[in-house]
Amino acid sequence: MANLKASYETVFVLSSKLTEEATAEMVKKFTDLIAANGTIDSIDEWGKRRLAYEIDYEQEGYYVLVNFTSAPDFPAELDRIFRITEGVIRSLIVAKEEADEPAPKAEEKE
Repeated sequence: MANLKASYETVFVLSSKLTEEATAEMVKKFTDLIAANGTIDSIDEWGKRRLAYEIDYEQEGYYVLVNFTSAPDFPAELDRIFRITEGVIRSLIVAKEEADEPAPKAEEKE
């Protein structure tokens, strides 16, 4: 039977206008959602950072990186929830490739 799980990485940026309590609740909401639909490999909260460019008149955002494993249909649902949740100003979900064996090194030609 084929492997029905895949590895993903998501980064989401929360509004800096949220209070510390509201930010912590949002992070918990999304990590609980991911944990309910898969397994979390790691969570890395980068904290408040300056945005590369202004988004909705905001210059800072609270960054969170989550690595997780889930069924292939879950990231689409997670993306939908990111888009409809007020307070999330940007999000990105990326499928990570499984590395079965190391990539061959280019041989030097003589």
